[in-house]
Amino acid sequence: MSYVEPVRKQIVVKATQERAFRVFTAGIDRWWPREHHIGTSPLERAVLEERPGGRWYSVSEDGSECDVGKVLSWEPPRRLLLAWQLTADWKYDPAFVTEVEVTFTAQGPNETRVELEHRDLERYGERAQALRKALDSAGGWPKIVENFGAIAEAREAEANGPAGPNAG
Repeated sequence: MSYVEPVRKQIVVKATQERAFRVFTAGIDRWWPREHHIGTSPLERAVLEERPGGRWYSVSEDGSECDVGKVLSWEPPRRLLLAWQLTADWKYDPAFVTEVEVTFTAQGPNETRVELEHRDLERYGERAQALRKALDSAGGWPKIVENFGAIAEAREAEANGPAGPNAG
Protein backbone atom coordinates (compact mmCIF):
# COMPACT_ATOMS: atom_id res chain seq x y z
CA MET A 1 0.00 0.00 0.00
CA SER A 2 1.58 3.27 -1.03
CA TYR A 3 1.07 6.46 0.94
CA VAL A 4 -1.73 8.78 -0.16
CA GLU A 5 -1.62 12.45 0.84
CA PRO A 6 -4.39 13.28 3.35
CA VAL A 7 -7.09 15.79 2.49
CA ARG A 8 -6.39 18.88 4.58
CA LYS A 9 -8.70 21.86 4.97
CA GLN A 10 -8.40 24.90 7.20
CA ILE A 11 -10.71 27.78 8.02
CA VAL A 12 -10.52 30.65 10.48
CA VAL A 13 -13.91 31.48 11.98
CA LYS A 14 -15.01 34.49 13.99
CA ALA A 15 -16.10 32.39 16.96
CA THR A 16 -14.60 31.36 20.28
CA GLN A 17 -12.78 28.03 20.42
CA GLU A 18 -15.56 26.60 22.59
CA ARG A 19 -18.31 27.74 20.21
CA ALA A 20 -16.46 26.45 17.14
CA PHE A 21 -16.09 23.03 18.78
CA ARG A 22 -19.76 23.00 19.85
CA VAL A 23 -21.01 24.00 16.39
CA PHE A 24 -18.83 21.33 14.77
CA THR A 25 -20.04 18.59 17.12
CA ALA A 26 -23.45 19.27 18.69
CA GLY A 27 -24.40 21.48 15.73
CA ILE A 28 -23.38 19.06 12.95
CA ASP A 29 -26.97 18.81 11.72
CA ARG A 30 -27.03 22.56 10.99
CA TRP A 31 -24.10 22.48 8.56
CA TRP A 32 -23.74 18.93 7.21
CA PRO A 33 -24.82 18.96 3.52
CA ARG A 34 -28.18 17.25 3.04
CA GLU A 35 -26.97 15.46 -0.09
CA HIS A 36 -24.06 13.85 1.82
CA HIS A 37 -25.61 10.66 3.16
CA ILE A 38 -25.77 7.00 2.23
CA GLY A 39 -29.38 6.28 3.16
CA THR A 40 -32.07 5.38 0.65
CA SER A 41 -34.41 8.07 1.97
CA PRO A 42 -33.51 11.81 2.17
CA LEU A 43 -31.40 12.92 5.13
CA GLU A 44 -33.45 14.20 8.05
CA ARG A 45 -30.69 14.63 10.64
CA ALA A 46 -26.91 14.25 11.05
CA VAL A 47 -25.82 13.08 14.51
CA LEU A 48 -22.50 12.96 16.33
CA GLU A 49 -22.65 11.46 19.81
CA GLU A 50 -20.50 13.63 22.06
CA ARG A 51 -18.22 11.10 23.75
CA PRO A 52 -15.40 8.67 22.97
CA GLY A 53 -16.94 5.65 21.27
CA GLY A 54 -20.02 7.67 20.28
CA ARG A 55 -21.69 7.01 16.96
CA TRP A 56 -21.49 9.30 13.93
CA TYR A 57 -24.59 8.59 11.87
CA SER A 58 -27.49 9.95 9.88
CA VAL A 59 -31.21 9.53 10.34
CA SER A 60 -33.24 9.42 7.13
CA GLU A 61 -36.75 10.75 6.64
CA ASP A 62 -38.07 7.17 6.69
CA GLY A 63 -36.59 6.72 10.19
CA SER A 64 -33.72 4.47 9.13
CA GLU A 65 -30.22 5.11 10.47
CA CYS A 66 -26.93 4.87 8.57
CA ASP A 67 -23.61 4.82 10.40
CA VAL A 68 -20.73 6.90 9.06
CA GLY A 69 -18.23 6.14 11.80
CA LYS A 70 -17.51 6.78 15.46
CA VAL A 71 -15.77 9.14 17.84
CA LEU A 72 -12.22 7.93 18.55
CA SER A 73 -11.11 10.86 20.70
CA TRP A 74 -13.15 13.62 22.35
CA GLU A 75 -11.08 16.53 23.68
CA PRO A 76 -13.27 19.64 23.89
CA PRO A 77 -12.68 22.36 22.94
CA ARG A 78 -9.45 21.66 21.07
CA ARG A 79 -9.55 18.29 19.26
CA LEU A 80 -11.87 15.69 17.81
CA LEU A 81 -10.82 12.43 16.14
CA LEU A 82 -13.39 10.51 14.13
CA ALA A 83 -13.36 7.14 12.41
CA TRP A 84 -14.74 7.48 8.86
CA GLN A 85 -15.95 3.98 8.08
CA LEU A 86 -17.29 4.38 4.57
CA THR A 87 -15.74 2.20 1.91
CA ALA A 88 -14.89 3.22 -1.65
CA ASP A 89 -18.42 2.12 -2.55
CA TRP A 90 -19.86 4.58 0.02
CA LYS A 91 -21.06 1.75 2.26
CA TYR A 92 -20.55 1.56 6.02
CA ASP A 93 -18.12 -1.17 7.10
CA PRO A 94 -17.35 -1.47 10.84
CA ALA A 95 -14.02 -3.15 9.97
CA PHE A 96 -12.87 -0.28 7.70
CA VAL A 97 -11.40 2.92 9.18
CA THR A 98 -9.88 6.11 7.85
CA GLU A 99 -9.46 8.99 10.29
CA VAL A 100 -10.79 12.53 10.31
CA GLU A 101 -9.00 14.73 12.83
CA VAL A 102 -10.31 18.21 13.56
CA THR A 103 -8.40 20.67 15.72
CA PHE A 104 -9.62 24.00 17.10
CA THR A 105 -6.96 26.59 17.94
CA ALA A 106 -7.88 29.94 19.49
CA GLN A 107 -6.36 32.81 17.51
CA GLY A 108 -7.73 35.45 19.86
CA PRO A 109 -10.78 35.93 22.10
CA ASN A 110 -13.24 35.57 19.22
CA GLU A 111 -11.37 33.81 16.43
CA THR A 112 -10.53 30.13 15.96
CA ARG A 113 -8.49 28.27 13.37
CA VAL A 114 -10.16 24.97 12.53
CA GLU A 115 -8.03 22.38 10.75
CA LEU A 116 -9.44 19.17 9.31
CA GLU A 117 -7.33 16.26 8.10
CA HIS A 118 -8.84 13.12 6.50
CA ARG A 119 -6.03 10.57 6.51
CA ASP A 120 -5.18 6.90 6.00
CA LEU A 121 -6.67 7.13 2.50
CA GLU A 122 -4.23 4.49 1.24
CA ARG A 123 -6.55 2.00 2.97
CA TYR A 124 -8.84 2.40 -0.05
CA GLY A 125 -6.25 0.40 -2.02
CA GLU A 126 -6.35 0.79 -5.80
CA ARG A 127 -9.22 3.28 -5.51
CA ALA A 128 -7.38 5.54 -3.04
CA GLN A 129 -6.44 8.31 -5.48
CA ALA A 130 -9.95 8.46 -6.93
CA LEU A 131 -11.47 8.64 -3.43
CA ARG A 132 -9.00 11.32 -2.39
CA LYS A 133 -9.93 13.36 -5.45
CA ALA A 134 -13.65 13.02 -4.64
CA LEU A 135 -13.16 13.95 -0.97
CA ASP A 136 -11.08 16.99 -1.97
CA SER A 137 -13.43 18.10 -4.77
CA ALA A 138 -15.54 21.26 -4.49
CA GLY A 139 -18.52 19.23 -3.25
CA GLY A 140 -16.49 17.28 -0.67
CA TRP A 141 -14.56 18.49 2.37
CA PRO A 142 -14.15 22.05 0.97
CA LYS A 143 -17.94 22.50 0.86
CA ILE A 144 -18.42 20.86 4.25
CA VAL A 145 -15.81 23.09 5.93
CA GLU A 146 -17.27 26.18 4.26
CA ASN A 147 -20.78 25.26 5.49
CA PHE A 148 -19.44 24.76 9.01
CA GLY A 149 -17.66 28.13 8.93
CA ALA A 150 -20.79 29.99 7.87
CA ILE A 151 -22.86 28.44 10.68
CA ALA A 152 -20.13 28.92 13.30
CA GLU A 153 -19.87 32.62 12.46
CA ALA A 154 -23.64 33.09 12.23
CA ARG A 155 -24.11 31.53 15.65
CA GLU A 156 -21.40 33.75 17.14
CA ALA A 157 -23.05 36.84 15.64
CA GLU A 158 -26.42 35.74 17.07
CA ALA A 159 -24.87 35.26 20.52
CA ASN A 160 -23.12 38.63 20.53
CA GLY A 161 -25.78 40.69 18.81
CA PRO A 162 -24.98 43.81 16.79
CA ALA A 163 -23.39 45.65 19.73
CA GLY A 164 -20.98 42.87 20.73
CA PRO A 165 -20.59 40.65 23.80
CA ASN A 166 -20.07 43.46 26.31
CA ALA A 167 -23.01 45.64 25.33
CA GLY A 168 -25.51 46.67 27.97
